[in-house]
Amino acid sequence: MQITFDAELYPWDANSSWVFVTLSVDDSDAIDDATSMTGGFGSVKVDVQIGDTQWSTSLFPSKELGAYVLPIKKAVRSAEGIDVGMTATITIELVHV
Repeated sequence: MQITFDAELYPWDANSSWVFVTLSVDDSDAIDDATSMTGGFGSVKVDVQIGDTQWSTSLFPSKELGAYVLPIKKAVRSAEGIDVGMTATITIELVHV
């Protein structure tokens, strides 16, 4: 399963160096329907691409948002010239379905 979406980057909290994007509720529901393979904390392994940068990571469920969140590493943000407050086009592919 592959999903491409646009999302704004935001810090996890005001003092955090962790940066995330949130998937839509519809995309999150589709991921839940497509996989029974979750790891710790309900995480789902994915391959990700933003621009020319590809990497592997996990989506994490956010009870507060009712959707999955995706961490965006500093190396990726630097390589792609994106940062907090900017919108990126992101493609994810589930690793284990």
